[in-house]
Amino acid sequence: MSVIKKYRRIVIKIGSNVLTRDDGRPDTTRISALVDQIARLHREGLEVILVSSGAVASGRGMLGTHVGRLDPVSARQLFSAVGQVKLLNRYYDLFNDYGIICGQVLTTRESLSTRRQYLNQRNCMETMLAAGVVPIVNENDTISVTELMFTDNDELSGLVAAMMDAEALIILSNIDGIYDGSPADPASQVIRRVEPGRDLSQYIDPVRSSRGRGGMVSKNRIASRVAGEGIEVIIANGRRDGILTDLLLEGRDIVCTRFEAAPHGASGVKRWIASSEGFAKGALQLDAGAAEAVTRSKAASILPVGVTRIEGDFERDDIVRILAPDGRQLGIGRAACDSRTARESLGLKGLKPLVHCDYLYIEQQ
Repeated sequence: MSVIKKYRRIVIKIGSNVLTRDDGRPDTTRISALVDQIARLHREGLEVILVSSGAVASGRGMLGTHVGRLDPVSARQLFSAVGQVKLLNRYYDLFNDYGIICGQVLTTRESLSTRRQYLNQRNCMETMLAAGVVPIVNENDTISVTELMFTDNDELSGLVAAMMDAEALIILSNIDGIYDGSPADPASQVIRRVEPGRDLSQYIDPVRSSRGRGGMVSKNRIASRVAGEGIEVIIANGRRDGILTDLLLEGRDIVCTRFEAAPHGASGVKRWIASSEGFAKGALQLDAGAAEAVTRSKAASILPVGVTRIEGDFERDDIVRILAPDGRQLGIGRAACDSRTARESLGLKGLKPLVHCDYLYIEQQ
């Protein structure tokens, strides 16, 4: 039986280092080969959402040095505005050869900052999938500025996988996975399987990749979080011929890093909250007892009696970070009251929760 039978819907993220050649220009042969594989998955009945980098590289390849001196933000906006058209046209033509329609979905962190906007985005892609359309998602770099940008497309793909209730997220990079040493060292080996809660940060060189905004540090962080939400994550080499069909159709033992999904995934609301860290307006620091309670039980709310300090100014329903006594981040929650009310109730017993358990996401510890 093919591996695909275990999945109904997947998200595939293709990074800049897969879609571009060494000179920084788009690798049209690689793009075509990946579309061939995605088309085969589509024919098998698998719903595929594609998160694709490459717009900036496409625009840079078209405009080159003819645009004069631009600051980094302006250059990114210009290259993406031109390159996004070319990239989508290429995808459209390639998918059209198989009789498959693709559609563009551009987003920003700000456009997903509220639950309503998040649900609107999800409904759009659900409608596309129901019509047999392949959504191609990318950040809207033409209007994004530094403070509003996703960390990288790894973060965006993780958010999309959680939002769309995918069974798996496939992150295609230019190496086989996460190694237990330097990838350049012949003695290093790929870590093939990662159990829920396992920390791989000790194995990862924090040096970022040359073209994409994120490297393995980002991929490990996002993969750990998404797996904790109940979604399997695979980091694999997108430059390996037939990588997607080998993984998902043939069931071959491909060298890659698999993050096992946590057995009890987060609810839809908690998945949104988990993806909303960038919008946090403040923080609640817990005492030792409260910290232990929320990390041990999914039914534990954060009560005023267990909070020792309030950081920042926030309103009711704003996102806040949850901190341990030593300042480590334990999770994210949606505030049930504003910061003034929270400070007034600090340490008191018998009051309503500051963060209800239904709106509290605790990270894998």
